[in-house]
Amino acid sequence: MIAVADTSPICYLILIGEVELLPKLFNEVLAPQAVVNELLHPDAPEPVRAWASGLPSWFCAQDISAGAPVGMEKLQAGERAAILLAESIKAGIILLDEKAARRVAADRGLRVTGTLGVLGEAATRGLVELAPAIDRLSKTSFRYSPALMKATLDRFGSRRLPLM
Repeated sequence: MIAVADTSPICYLILIGEVELLPKLFNEVLAPQAVVNELLHPDAPEPVRAWASGLPSWFCAQDISAGAPVGMEKLQAGERAAILLAESIKAGIILLDEKAARRVAADRGLRVTGTLGVLGEAATRGLVELAPAIDRLSKTSFRYSPALMKATLDRFGSRRLPLM
């Protein structure tokens, strides 16, 4: 399955040491150049900038022709570009964390998951222990609602909630 990634899931997977889950879960991982630019931005955490400055062979930055971002005016550049790329290549899934972007992508017929979904799927396949990964995630600036965290842990089989 081809996955198109936005900045946030890549960033947080790097910060918790789990970005290598992506090539284990997906046949191809693509991102628009706008996402790579955000990963390289001076405000991005240093480990994220370091990762993005030497992209691994399993990750492909792909330019997209400018599509009509109708209904996406309030989204960030990386989110808009990721949605347009996913649509143009008919990606199997798009990785987005921001609620507004997830809603737009779903409304456009895209299958959506985020950082928590990636971790949950990896846990289901025995690639990561979910509770410790979520504990590491909770120590970053990752924002989530308690309801979303509970739903994720319930869905993927763990009952242990991290401290917020």
